[in-house]
Amino acid sequence: MINLNADIHCSAIESEREAHSTGYSLMGCDFFSPAAVETLKTFEKKDSRVKSAAATNLSFLYYLENELAQATDYADLAVNSDRYNPAALTNKGNTVSANGDYEKAAEFYKEALRNDSSCTEALYNLGLSYKKLSRMDEALDCFLKLHAILRNNAQVLHQIANIYEVMEDPNQAIEWLMQLISVVPTDPRVLSKLGKLYDNEGDKSQAFHYYYESYRHFPSNIEVIEWLGAYYIDTQFCEKAIEYFERAALILPTQVKWQLMIASCYRRSGNYQKALDKYKVIHSKFPENVECLRFLVRLCTDMGLKEVQEYMTKLKRVEKLKEIREQRVKSGRDGSARSRREGSAGGDSGGNKGERLSAKLRTLPGTSEPYESSSSKEIDASYIDPLGPQAERPKTAARKRTEEDEFADEELGEDLLPE
Repeated sequence: MINLNADIHCSAIESEREAHSTGYSLMGCDFFSPAAVETLKTFEKKDSRVKSAAATNLSFLYYLENELAQATDYADLAVNSDRYNPAALTNKGNTVSANGDYEKAAEFYKEALRNDSSCTEALYNLGLSYKKLSRMDEALDCFLKLHAILRNNAQVLHQIANIYEVMEDPNQAIEWLMQLISVVPTDPRVLSKLGKLYDNEGDKSQAFHYYYESYRHFPSNIEVIEWLGAYYIDTQFCEKAIEYFERAALILPTQVKWQLMIASCYRRSGNYQKALDKYKVIHSKFPENVECLRFLVRLCTDMGLKEVQEYMTKLKRVEKLKEIREQRVKSGRDGSARSRREGSAGGDSGGNKGERLSAKLRTLPGTSEPYESSSSKEIDASYIDPLGPQAERPKTAARKRTEEDEFADEELGEDLLPE
């Protein structure tokens, strides 16, 4: 049975919803049951304080079930029964906030705090309301006051760090996040946030540390995986980057991007045979991917393989199909725009028939492919490396030789000869 004098109310629920994205929870709220509701409803005919406490709990339960109309009705009943009940006022503020009226919600939270300055739920939700209203200084003031009361509350530390980040003060944001990971040292989102802030500040070593820790605790965050792979490529450890791109390909098997990155890593590390085998696997899974075919043409050409002609033919066919699709989409857009301008006028039907006939004559018999000579268009085998341009090797020896030969052909004047 629920204790009506206990602080069981909806005041922490708004923070609960805000916390959902960060992985924290201020209170467990899994006690909704029809029997509890019926029990609380029996107190509606009691005196005002008992009625207010019962209505507060009922509002809290209906809010949990996302039944805002019922939650609002019982919040109103609780406030009307006892205007000095801070829990009832906080619940009322939450129902108002759920409808998007953050200014009015803030008034209810402030009234709850005037009645009980130690109502931490009202203070927390007041800070959230100020955040929604983009009044960051006032929001920060609320959470700093709350931090003085709840020293090691993960939610409060997260909110303070987030506000400093929004206010573009990364040093303060990092400081508060460091306090936060002392409370929740294995939270992958906090660790990745620290990595991102250090990366923005240009501290790659610290960024790598926190991104790696985030990956260690939760190895399925694509953003973290991509950053780690890019870090190893920048530091010329392409073989190590393959491990992370393989993980990304396992998580997102329908995205060709990660497969191409793996193949590019093999190619950059000098393992051309593995790169070729990987591109062939990619081509079997994604036969219409133009970039993969371009890499196959380039590799087969460089390695002197006979398969180059086969891939050049496939590349030309795929590019032609892609061009036809783009033309169809463009003509469809142009046709719809023209029909909107001209309405249903059909005076040029004869001309349209002639155009269709000439289009048929320009296509191969029995196909929809345009008639073109195989030598009329050169194959575009250029490609864009998904890992970006490769770093140039230093040419120290060549520069030194140039400097030595710079004055080799000049004749020495008599004034420069030794006496």
